[in-house]
Amino acid sequence: MHKIVRKIQRPDPEAVKILGDLGVATVHEAQGRTGLMKPYMRPIYPSAKMAGPAVTVLCQSGDNLMIHAAVEVCHPGDVLVVTTGSDSTDGMFGELLATSLVAHGVVGLIIDAGVRDVGELTAMDFPVWSKAIHAHGTVKSTAGSVNVPVVCAGASVNPGDVIVADVDGVCVVPRETVPEVVKASEARVAKEEKNRQSLREGKLGLDMYGLRAKLKELGVEYE
Repeated sequence: MHKIVRKIQRPDPEAVKILGDLGVATVHEAQGRTGLMKPYMRPIYPSAKMAGPAVTVLCQSGDNLMIHAAVEVCHPGDVLVVTTGSDSTDGMFGELLATSLVAHGVVGLIIDAGVRDVGELTAMDFPVWSKAIHAHGTVKSTAGSVNVPVVCAGASVNPGDVIVADVDGVCVVPRETVPEVVKASEARVAKEEKNRQSLREGKLGLDMYGLRAKLKELGVEYE
């Protein structure tokens, strides 16, 4: 059954901001090296960075009808996460849809398909992560769903999960684990700063991380 779910639970906005500031690499590591989308999901311009709760969209390949339908249920600060029922690189999103999303306060798009009008999107500073850039057009004729569980670029996404995206890729944080991931991420940053200072002072990673014992265990010999 196709459906559009109007109301979803969203995480604390301050927690979302913290995760966005910390970035994909830190958040991914802090939550046990989980949540990453496949590496083909790339930003359309290098400085793109954003975080927000997911509004999920399931479309038919080559058909962007449900993206239009999803705009109505988005709240300011949301991220639109779009996937298709079968593999697609068609240009399902462009400058006009971005204009609509910006008007409704949406902070970015994750789409496991193609986008077009990249010059215009970049000029708008609208962050997009996509599988492909492709001018091939789409139709608006097939039903799908909004705010249902989806798999986007290999990652499970539920409505309201936090999407963190930057030049390192896209990471999904399940909504119910957001507080603990924030704490783990902040602890990781603090630990890395201590390690960074030690490395600046000339200390070797071999000693900092206890790797000499690992080399010996693996049978590595010095000559």
